[in-house]
Amino acid sequence: MLIHNVRKAVIPAAGFGTRLFPATKAVKKEFFPIIDRDGRAKPVIMVIVEEAISAGIEEIGIVVQKSDRVLFEDFFKVPPPQNLFNKLSLQNQEYSHYIQELGQRITILTQNEQEGFGHAVFCAKEWVNNEPFLLMLGDHLYASENEISCARQLLEVYQQVSQSVIGLRVTPAEVIHHYGCATGTWKQSDSILSMTQIYEKPSLEYARKHLHIDGMNDEQFLSIFGMYILQPKILDYLQYNIIHNIRERGEFQLTSALDRLRQEEGITGYVVQGQCFDTGLPDVYRQTMFDFRHAGYPMLDIEL
Repeated sequence: MLIHNVRKAVIPAAGFGTRLFPATKAVKKEFFPIIDRDGRAKPVIMVIVEEAISAGIEEIGIVVQKSDRVLFEDFFKVPPPQNLFNKLSLQNQEYSHYIQELGQRITILTQNEQEGFGHAVFCAKEWVNNEPFLLMLGDHLYASENEISCARQLLEVYQQVSQSVIGLRVTPAEVIHHYGCATGTWKQSDSILSMTQIYEKPSLEYARKHLHIDGMNDEQFLSIFGMYILQPKILDYLQYNIIHNIRERGEFQLTSALDRLRQEEGITGYVVQGQCFDTGLPDVYRQTMFDFRHAGYPMLDIEL
């Protein structure tokens, strides 16, 4: 298989944020503030975009509700009104230009009906244009534990193994039912895994019976980190599910399409050297506000 450089990233951001209501009646959850590791207050979506850019991604497609297109375009592509711009410090005026430079790499895509995570990813099919792509979640933040960003780690593994890569993390048994999980056999001990099964939110009983991995503690499993490098064939499998109305828990999800991709092409799991922070639940978002700024390796400069 010819391996192409990964130039594009897809960030689904079309959810209603119902678990954060009523705050999300006023502010989209992707625009909730976070204090980044450089000490600056930013919307969550901007931190995610910067993670992609840190990996060398050239183009980013953000999938949003049709009614939210203007909101995202205004943030990334439209400068502040002149009277407000004039009130900014010189440093913040420069930063305003930087946001618009980010915006030059961003395409806003729309999901006209909220039919699930897999459906949102499928909405990027035409824009992806048969290229491999980085998939990141619109409500997750990432902090590397070394000088290589989490997204860059996945891209380097992708170049090494010549197939789709899913980021993984070690997760204790008592919370495994909250996450998508994976199992397989080690190709590189404690780091790179040949995946044999992907399972969404397993019971602890199922996980202990089917998802345990040799060499790991009996009370630990591997869950999805929230970051993927995917071959474009995944979009064909999602399209098949949509045409044939194949749903999981009432929606078009990613898991079954991932498992088909695993069977047809193989998927590598990679235990990311870093942390993933959720912002999609009130208590978790509050903890992320405290923890994210001081997590992982110091921020790297981003070249535009």
